Amino acid sequence: MKYYNYFFFVLWSMLAISCGATGEDDGDALPEIVTQIQAQGRLYSTEYQLHKIITQDDTKQLQGSVFNQKYNIDLPLGKRSIAIPIEATVKAYVDFSDFSESNVRRQGDGVEIILPDPQFELTSTRVSHDEVKQYIPLLRSNFSDRELTALAQAGRAAIERDLPKLNLTEPARQNMARVLIPMLRQMGFEEDQITVTFRKQFSPRELSNFLISVSN
Repeated sequence: MKYYNYFFFVLWSMLAISCGATGEDDGDALPEIVTQIQAQGRLYSTEYQLHKIITQDDTKQLQGSVFNQKYNIDLPLGKRSIAIPIEATVKAYVDFSDFSESNVRRQGDGVEIILPDPQFELTSTRVSHDEVKQYIPLLRSNFSDRELTALAQAGRAAIERDLPKLNLTEPARQNMARVLIPMLRQMGFEEDQITVTFRKQFSPRELSNFLISVSN
């Protein structure tokens, strides 16, 4: 009977130590994960080079009204046209400054990192002046600098509108995972135990709220 009680006591002690160690590891791991990731601050993951061509056609018109009837008459001066190539640079990043334990989920031996919402910076736009194509009839004047500037601004606005449709979040998430997974492996996690994701699948309207336009 004494031997039985001694065996039970040893077994109970081993289980208590094992459970205590496991709980301590889980408790210690979470703050370490948060601290290591939070220290990354603003982490850029992807840079995109975008190309867009803005076209403009116009015809000289004579406008007016006769007896309260409006008219538009195309004058025989010819139609002028222009095509302006615009290069844009967009950078994707995640800001980890507010990363917290709510961004980490533990399930058994696995860990899921829920990334803060992505941000996209339209850092620059540039007109490829050497590639601008114009057709100017003999009786028409060239496009003025003011018109060219307005067209370039319209091109930048068009790129901003199109960005949410390009599905840039998935490449941003994948590249962010390539940064975070080695860090988590150094903490003892295996690669197949690590999941990196965003909190949801964002709609184009939501993504437009994540765009920051930086002036040239």
